[in-house]
Amino acid sequence: MTDQIRRSSRSVSACIAESYRKRAYTAHFKSKLSDADMENSETGVWLDFALACEYIQPKKHQELIEQSEEVGKLINYMILNPNKFGSIKR
Repeated sequence: MTDQIRRSSRSVSACIAESYRKRAYTAHFKSKLSDADMENSETGVWLDFALACEYIQPKKHQELIEQSEEVGKLINYMILNPNKFGSIKR
């Protein structure tokens, strides 16, 4: 489970990096950000499993979920405002 959490959480930043490299193409930019959002959601699911299996304490789970939710908000902001990140309509 630890490996899954690591993989999905690392994929978030990798997808954001890939989206930024394709920022000149709005649709591709948003698509890669959508992938980042998906990976972030997956991280949340694994954290829920870790809590249910008592691998982490509720306080730690809440802290990590809050961080994941903040990341999700930032990704959503980028999706809704691609022009602020150098994306142009093509």
